[in-house]
Amino acid sequence: MNLYLNPSMKKCALVLALLCPLMSAQALTAQQSKMATCNKEATGKKGDERKEFMKTCLSAKPAATEEKTVSDQQSKMKTCNADAKGMKGDERKKFMSTCLSKK
Repeated sequence: MNLYLNPSMKKCALVLALLCPLMSAQALTAQQSKMATCNKEATGKKGDERKEFMKTCLSAKPAATEEKTVSDQQSKMKTCNADAKGMKGDERKKFMSTCLSKK
């Protein structure tokens, strides 16, 4: 087996060796971030008290500021649905198509 690397291959190997540690230091996921926050808040708690605190903290819903907002498409769908009350079948289908395609 020939282990000789030409200069361009050496450069490529060097770049990969330098980038690998950077790739593993990616941003924390939402769950990892939540875990870190709960872990900091649990400082000083031990045993069952800590276990119960972590369970409650990790299962908590996001704050009101982080709630999902209604998209334009969702609000359009809600409005068109309200306007289409009483319509059925092809009449409703045609109305919804027209209503949802408006800008």
